Amino acid sequence: MVETLTPTSSSSCWWRRWWVPVIHNHNHNHRRWISTITNFLSTHKTFLIALWFAFFFTLFYWQRDAATGGLLLFRRTFPSRSIPKLRPVAFNLTDFGAVGDGVTVNTAAFERAVRAISRLGKKGGGQLDVPPGYWLTAPFNLTSHMTLFLAEGAVILGINDEKYWPLMPPLPSYGYGREHPGPRYGSLIHGQNLKDVVITGHNGTINGQGQTWWTKYRQKLLNHTRGPLVQIMWSRDILISNITLRDSPFWTLHPYDCKNVTIRNLTILAPIFEAPNTDGIDPDSCEDMVIEDCYISVGDDGIAIKSGWDQYGIAYRRPSVNILIRNLVIRSMVSAGISIGSEMSGGVSNVTVENVLIWNSRRAVRIKTAPGRGGYVRNIIYRNLTFDNVRVGIVIKTDYNEHPDAAFDPKAFPILKDISYTSIHGEGVRVPVRIQGSEEIPVRNVTFWDMSVGITYKKKHIFQCAFVEGRVIGTVFPAPCENLDLYDEQGHLIKKSTSQNVSDIDYDF
Repeated sequence: MVETLTPTSSSSCWWRRWWVPVIHNHNHNHRRWISTITNFLSTHKTFLIALWFAFFFTLFYWQRDAATGGLLLFRRTFPSRSIPKLRPVAFNLTDFGAVGDGVTVNTAAFERAVRAISRLGKKGGGQLDVPPGYWLTAPFNLTSHMTLFLAEGAVILGINDEKYWPLMPPLPSYGYGREHPGPRYGSLIHGQNLKDVVITGHNGTINGQGQTWWTKYRQKLLNHTRGPLVQIMWSRDILISNITLRDSPFWTLHPYDCKNVTIRNLTILAPIFEAPNTDGIDPDSCEDMVIEDCYISVGDDGIAIKSGWDQYGIAYRRPSVNILIRNLVIRSMVSAGISIGSEMSGGVSNVTVENVLIWNSRRAVRIKTAPGRGGYVRNIIYRNLTFDNVRVGIVIKTDYNEHPDAAFDPKAFPILKDISYTSIHGEGVRVPVRIQGSEEIPVRNVTFWDMSVGITYKKKHIFQCAFVEGRVIGTVFPAPCENLDLYDEQGHLIKKSTSQNVSDIDYDF
C-alpha cells in the first residue's frame, strides 16, 4: 500500500511528497515521541499544574477587570498611543501631581490643570491629556476653550462618598431636586456658562462608581437628589465623543439649556436592573443638538428629551428644539429606548429620530406627559426604527402623574400633535402601538407609513388607541386601530374613521 503512494509530477498530488516518509517512518518514531512526552509530563507535572491554574486565575481576573473595574494587580496595561494635539497648548494630568493608582484622590490636580487652561482662552485654549491609569477624583469643573482627552486605558473614577460631592440649587426649570426638595448633588464633571468645550479620547472611560449611590437611594439613606455623571449648563459649542460613560449615580449625560451640542461615538453603560434613574443622555431645554453613532445600555431611558417640570418649566420657557438622533443601538429593560418627557413643560419640537435599533427593552419609543405639564410636543419624526424583543413598541402616555409639589396647575394641558412614524419594523413585540390620549390631552395628526412588526401575542387589540386622530398610509401590520383614517400609497382616502375617541387600551398584556 505504501509503495503505491509514490510522488508524481502532478501538482495536484503535492501532499504525497511529505505523506510518504511520514507513513514509512511512523512505526519507528511514534514510540520515541510518546516516550519523550511522557517523561516530560512526569518530570514537570507540578510545574504544569501551577501554570494551568495561573492561566485561568489570570483570565478570570482579566475578565472581572473588563466588566467591573477589577483589582489593580490584574488591570491591563495599554501600549503607548499618540494623543492628537487639538489645542495650541497641551498638558498632561501628571504634570499637576496626579497619580493614577485608583487610590490617590486627584481632585486638586484636576483643578490646577483647569486653572492653567482657563488662562489660555485668548490663545485658543488648552488640552488636558489623561493618560492610562485609574484617576480617582471628587467632582470638578471644566472651563471654556478646553479639551479633556482620555487616552486608551484612562479611567476617571468618581469618588463614591457623597460628602465630597458639592450641593447645588435645584434646576430653575424644576424648582425641586427631582428626588428631594431643596439642593441637589452636583455632577462628577461639571460646567456652567462655557463656550467651546470638547470631551473626547481614544475611548477612555468616565466611571461614576454608582453602585454605592444606587444602594443608598433604594434604602432611602440620601437626603438630596443624586448628581449626574457629566452635566454642562448654559453653554454652547460642545462636543462629546469617543469615550465611555458608565455607572453614573443618576442621569449619565445631562446637557442643560445648551446650544450647538454634538454627541457622537459614545458608549454609555449601567446595569439594566437595580441602577435607578441612570438615563443615558438627557437633552434638557437644549437647541440645535446632534446625537449619533452611540451604543447605550442603561437602567432607565436610553435618551430622554426634557424641558422642565410643571409650573417651573412653564415659567422658565426654554424648549428643546432642533434635535437629531440617529444611528444608535439602545437597550432599556426598565423604561424606554428613546423618550420625550415626562418633564416637557417648556415644549419639545422639531425632533428627528432615525436609524435606531432598540433591543431587549421594555418600551422602544415613548412620549409621556400629564395634566399640569403644559407645554407641547410637536413636529416629531420617527423614521427607520427596528424593534427586537420589545414589550411595547410605540407609546404615547398622557397620565404620567408625577409632580414636584402641589402648586402645579391641573388645567395646564400639554399639546401633542404632528407626530409621524415611517418605516417601523421588527420582531418579538408584544404590543406594537399604544397611544393613550385623553379627553383633555388628545393626540392629533399622527401618521403611520410603512410599518411591519412581528408580534408575539395574537390577541385582537394589539394596536391600541384612545383619543387619537391621524392616518395610516399604505400597508401597516398589525392592523391599525379604528381611530385612524386609511389611505393608499398614492394618498387617496380609503376609509374615514368614525370616531377618534374609541379606546382600545388593554394593559393586561
